[in-house]
Amino acid sequence: MGVSTEVPQTVEWAGKRVPIYPMETVDFGRVLSQEPAELEILLRCCQEQGFFYLDLNGLDGSRFLDDQQKTLDLMHRYFESPIEAKNELGLVTAHLGYEPVGSRTGGLPNTRDGYEMFKVSRDEIQRKDPKFPKILQNDTDKAILKNAISGSNIVTKAVLSGLSSAMGLVGAARYENAHRNDRPSTSTLAMMHYVPADPVKDKEIGHQKHTDISSLTLLFAEEWGLQIRPPGTKEFGFVAPKKGCAIINVGDSLRFASGHTMMSCIHRVVPFNPEEHRYSIAYFLRAENETMFTDSEGRYVTAGQWHDEKFFLFKATPDVQALAPPSMLYGGMTADEEWTPYAQSVAKAHASEVPAEGPKQAPVVKENLVKAH
Repeated sequence: MGVSTEVPQTVEWAGKRVPIYPMETVDFGRVLSQEPAELEILLRCCQEQGFFYLDLNGLDGSRFLDDQQKTLDLMHRYFESPIEAKNELGLVTAHLGYEPVGSRTGGLPNTRDGYEMFKVSRDEIQRKDPKFPKILQNDTDKAILKNAISGSNIVTKAVLSGLSSAMGLVGAARYENAHRNDRPSTSTLAMMHYVPADPVKDKEIGHQKHTDISSLTLLFAEEWGLQIRPPGTKEFGFVAPKKGCAIINVGDSLRFASGHTMMSCIHRVVPFNPEEHRYSIAYFLRAENETMFTDSEGRYVTAGQWHDEKFFLFKATPDVQALAPPSMLYGGMTADEEWTPYAQSVAKAHASEVPAEGPKQAPVVKENLVKAH
């Protein structure tokens, strides 16, 4: 069984029909057991699509689904609190603290983002006295957040281990060896609340299109809104939530570590139902800060440097973002990547719907981005 090549269904959104992209489902229990057939599916998903469902319904994964529900309950309480309580600490670092709605570029042209976010880093949760706002400084909430981070860390590192085995990596070359808990990293749990918004008239909309900084992202979301543009396609389409499953996507760092053989799928978030509150939980497993790799610009950089540069770009205005090579926001992924059989089938199915689009070039080099800042 390989990556799905079925023609995607479509759904009405913003006055037009857009695809619902099919994704393969990988069984977490089988990955944990390192079953060769499942590891082959896992690797193929990462090399051809960059996104897949991770089925957590079995014995090995059910506790992580319980953790997710407890975290979701905590999020509802937190985000319903007064802004003064939520924003007590502000944004302490790029991976710790609160960001209000409108802090970044939005999901559609000429908009700001439509979500508020609270982040807790893996490094912070391991401290004796982690920094939390007063509304979360109780033993119950601290335990919920610690379990959410430790569980997400276990799941994503198990997937990394499976990929290492599928690639035939041994010893220090295995991917999980660059993600040790006792080495500084920017690995982070991000809890996001998307406020109701109408994509036709509102100016705070969703989440800008991008690839993730991380090695792997583990995403839980019960509401619609996530859109992806699989490698080789030129149209965004929705990913349907799937009960008992998380969504995993390959981030820039793993793409770079794999010698650019894995795909880091471009994605964004848009309002599906204008009257709906949307909640998502994302764990970004990131490489140790001192890990070295060749980035999308051909530079040999640390994971920490790549994180800092891309985080600045996320927060920048569109005119400043335009000064940077597109490879920074998109991790080297473009509409003109080599087309996989999956992408060819999708493109063929939508050939009459998708207008031709020429390649876009980076207007300037990164030095101008630094000067603009």
